[in-house]
Amino acid sequence: MLLQTKMDGIVTFICELRPEAKEVYLAGDFNQWQPGERRMLKAKDGSFRVKMKLPPGQHQYKFIVDGVWHNDPDAPSHEKNHSGVLNSAFVVG
Repeated sequence: MLLQTKMDGIVTFICELRPEAKEVYLAGDFNQWQPGERRMLKAKDGSFRVKMKLPPGQHQYKFIVDGVWHNDPDAPSHEKNHSGVLNSAFVVG
């Protein structure tokens, strides 16, 4: 799931896939799909969160939960990449 503040481009990504996870990372077209670059922090409710400012346009991303790549089931949409693999997707207005 992700929450977005559209006016200033600040996006809050929230991963609720596995509250028992040890570590969760965010990878996407905005960080060249680097799996260890953007660590998400565990919140009191068990979710993992990270905020970042993104430019306008469509963005694709995935969560890496304890080393396993996952789509976000709550993403606004899902798009196939150039390899035909499905990614989570959203648009910053």
